[in-house]
Amino acid sequence: MNVLVINPGSTSTKVAAYEDETCLWNQGIAHPAGEINAFACVGDQYKYRIAVILKMLEKNGTPLEYFDGIVGRGGLLNPLVGGTYMVDDDLVSILHNAPGGEHASNLGGIIAYHLGRSINVPVYIVDPVSVDEMEPLARLSGLPELSRLSQSHALNMKAVARKVARKLGKTYQDLNMIVVHLGGGISVAPHRKGKMIDVNNANNEGPFSIERCGTLPAYQLVKLCYSGKYSEQELITKINKEGGLFAYLGTKDGRVAEKRMNEGDLHAKLVLEGLCYQVAKEIGAMATVLVGEVDHIVLTGGLAHSEYITREITRRVSFISPVLVLPGEEEMEALALGALRVLYGEEQALNYEA
Repeated sequence: MNVLVINPGSTSTKVAAYEDETCLWNQGIAHPAGEINAFACVGDQYKYRIAVILKMLEKNGTPLEYFDGIVGRGGLLNPLVGGTYMVDDDLVSILHNAPGGEHASNLGGIIAYHLGRSINVPVYIVDPVSVDEMEPLARLSGLPELSRLSQSHALNMKAVARKVARKLGKTYQDLNMIVVHLGGGISVAPHRKGKMIDVNNANNEGPFSIERCGTLPAYQLVKLCYSGKYSEQELITKINKEGGLFAYLGTKDGRVAEKRMNEGDLHAKLVLEGLCYQVAKEIGAMATVLVGEVDHIVLTGGLAHSEYITREITRRVSFISPVLVLPGEEEMEALALGALRVLYGEEQALNYEA
């Protein structure tokens, strides 16, 4: 089975061709800001990006007709269980309307749908950001007006969990794991027998990360909101894009922070230790969700390339269970494998219900 994979970002689109589980090629297309900014909204960009993708296919000598299926990155949809979803007219309309907000990932299903329809092959999205398999207990925040919401790096975390299970000669449904995605945002999720039953919302809960604040002291945050120093949008930007490592050290590059630490910068050392400390503390909390029955802790994402970070986290949590490190983000492979499981008949494609 041959699968075309499409993963749109804010200023780029990643495209890959798979023959079964073998990646034939994987390339990124950078979109100049002037061209992207000419569109009134993200959803309007789909024809522009389709044209660029078709040129890439031609350049690589891979005609669109070569593919048996097409898969795109899932967008900001309403809460849904994990899995591979069939893209149809209704889902495309929903992605255009952007119920969870405008985001480049919404384009994944839209672009894939139009390309797939032109050659009459099935089109899918896999494990969107809005995957929600949380149990009722996990939704309680302490304030009825504020229910805890599931937004996480579900695509990479579930793919890595499946990969670990395969390596152990088991299935995803056989194991209890705590999977940690370490990146610009950090997600820590307990996976029980194939379900992600809790997770810190990577936008506003849990450990601080490269650019996000994570959980903040509520009383002090309320006072800051009413201080008159910031508008609503300025404070949201501060929390989601200008917090964490960046707020403390002025860099969004973990390698730069680690270099400073190694050169004797004690403040950089404190902040990096703090990030590891908070991640480890969140892992410990999620171990209680699994009542201590944890087969493995898995560290993944871009920051998992850092031996220092993974070593420091492991030092604090290895008493819970063995720790495995699978660095990087395998989003393209995860999307391809999600589509292939359906094309092979191993799974049934799900239908999205708004």
